[in-house]
Amino acid sequence: MISPFIPFLDLRAGNEVVRKELDRAWRDVLGHGRFTGGPEVEIFESEFAEYCDSAHCIGVGNGTDALELILAALGIGPGDEVIVPGNTFVATAEAICAAGAFPRFVDVRPTTLEIDPDAVEEAINPRTVAIIAVHLYGQMAEVDRLESIAARHGLVLLEDAAQAHGARFGGRRAGSIGRAAAFSFYPAKNLGALGDGGAVLTDDDEIASRVRQLANHGRARESHWVHDVSGRNSRLDTLQAAVLSVKLPKLDEQNHKRRVLMQHYREQLPRRCMPLAQHGLAESVHHLAVVQVRDRAAATHVMSVAGIGWGLHYPVPCYRQPAFAEFVDEKLPVTDRAAERILSLPLSPTMTVAQVDRVCQVLSRLRGRS
Repeated sequence: MISPFIPFLDLRAGNEVVRKELDRAWRDVLGHGRFTGGPEVEIFESEFAEYCDSAHCIGVGNGTDALELILAALGIGPGDEVIVPGNTFVATAEAICAAGAFPRFVDVRPTTLEIDPDAVEEAINPRTVAIIAVHLYGQMAEVDRLESIAARHGLVLLEDAAQAHGARFGGRRAGSIGRAAAFSFYPAKNLGALGDGGAVLTDDDEIASRVRQLANHGRARESHWVHDVSGRNSRLDTLQAAVLSVKLPKLDEQNHKRRVLMQHYREQLPRRCMPLAQHGLAESVHHLAVVQVRDRAAATHVMSVAGIGWGLHYPVPCYRQPAFAEFVDEKLPVTDRAAERILSLPLSPTMTVAQVDRVCQVLSRLRGRS
């Protein structure tokens, strides 16, 4: 008997759980016809700000826009340097380059693959203006130490929380730390829209006002026809906001399911598949189930043959991408070593423990092959 396929991420099943609510949201938006700037946008912004323990949420077009708008609102640009981990998704570095600033890549912790605060402090120089704490794979970076470093050197601390919806560190939510945070609502995220979407979270009234203005063509608050600055068009559209409001109340429950499944992976995986560690103060939301394996080619082969989906995040580190070669003057050994070994296993809130067992059983066939 052929075992059923286990998808890497089952978006269809996840959306089916809230299908009736999504249908109702679509009918509501279709009924009033305000497809941009409709009431659902402001409602979701308020809900997500409260969820993240933040004063302001500004819905924007996507997570990359969120990063770019934060940097623009802070006036970060040519001549400035922003510290980022070497293994982040390229959007973090793209945003810095779009601002005209210089991304300074640093190495990560070998056990968590989160940005290494010691490497951050060593990288600070007279041009450094900001640190972006990237919360990779669903676990928050060591924000307590990064806050201390930023304060000691007079730097701005920002969050790239695109993979950390609902995560906590020391009891504090992602999106509530530093001057501002960027979120993505790409469909594969823990809180995913039915298309692109993003948000900026901040407690800073001035940054919130500036981001909102820049995202709306630089339009003056007091006049629809006056544009005080040159901005851009980056809007979270009404339908996506409505979808996110449907999904937000279920986020904590779904994150809990991810934790249960990840714990089962930790208990059942063979020793040759080592899950990333979790910091003692971190409450991860496990956006991805990442392990390190010595022979990744063998692991992906046995999974593919068995009908099990898998992913790689990221086999070519951001700092090794040709697009950023001009900004790199040293190797990052931990990042490089991990890039050869990381493997993302299937993980969805709708996944079953039995499916996790099957993935682990298939990977157990790797014994003696690496």
